[in-house]
Amino acid sequence: MNREEHFTSWANEATPQLRRIARLLAGDFHIGEDLLQDVYAKMYARWPRIQDPSAYARRALANAATSRWRSRSHRHEAVRDVDDHLAGPERSQPLVDLEQRADLLAVLRPLPPRQRAVIVLRYLDDRSDEQVADLLDISVGTVKSQASRALARLRQTLPDLAAKQRPQPDRSNPDTPSPTASSAASFVDWNRS
Repeated sequence: MNREEHFTSWANEATPQLRRIARLLAGDFHIGEDLLQDVYAKMYARWPRIQDPSAYARRALANAATSRWRSRSHRHEAVRDVDDHLAGPERSQPLVDLEQRADLLAVLRPLPPRQRAVIVLRYLDDRSDEQVADLLDISVGTVKSQASRALARLRQTLPDLAAKQRPQPDRSNPDTPSPTASSAASFVDWNRS
């Protein structure tokens, strides 16, 4: 198998998971796609020297997302979640419900880039603290402290977010909870320990 066939085979298999990670790190489907394409271009150029392509891709995505948010020109972009482009295996994955995806993006958006990367890789990509530390080139203690700070910030922010996004109450049943509040709260509560 030549270089192009080997890379294409790996990329076809890895794209659904990497696309989800890129979108969550960027906070936007289209920006996530751009990040992933940039990472693929860099990986293709270095393909013969890459030992663990999945780890390399995750690290590159996290670094690219962090670098992107440092740039002033990208801080004021409106976040969109357009998932009409998703097909195949992604439709059968957890968090495919549009409301849940929008809720998750809204919950992650206020986090600083490193905290967002830790949360996405640790809890949504199901990586261990050691794997996240290796991917982000930080210590395990930093992963734990960033995760702790991010979860604390999410718990603090969540009531404000739920109040802003709460739909008009159903006149027939005013006690119906907001879908945004319950979906986002379940993510943060699930990570409470």
